[in-house]
Amino acid sequence: VQLQASGGGLVQAGGSLLLSCEASGFTPDYYNIAWFRQAPGKEREFVSCISSSGSATVVVDSVKGRFTISRDNAKNTVYLQLNSLKPEDTAVYYCARERRFRPFCSNNSGHYDYWGQGTLVTVSS
Repeated sequence: VQLQASGGGLVQAGGSLLLSCEASGFTPDYYNIAWFRQAPGKEREFVSCISSSGSATVVVDSVKGRFTISRDNAKNTVYLQLNSLKPEDTAVYYCARERRFRPFCSNNSGHYDYWGQGTLVTVSS
């Protein structure tokens, strides 16, 4: 099982990035996927998640209206579109697979068993 996160980079405040999480070694259609982030000196925090079918999503309030999660199971990939980026969005972004099937994805990191290596997003002011 592997999750490969990519798409991070350096962007000015107000800019956009598209993060991708490519899954391999399992059938993503059966698993919820989430994005978490960890800023320097801070704890990891939940950002967004999407159910296995893509029909249900959850977004943390701090990014609501700016970040959008989606998935393409035919491509084994989950995306996180980051718009209107702020310096406080600077962090390493990780994707993760929820351990077992739930109809609605979880914001609890303890429910996730496999994690990608992370991709760094840096937003300059």
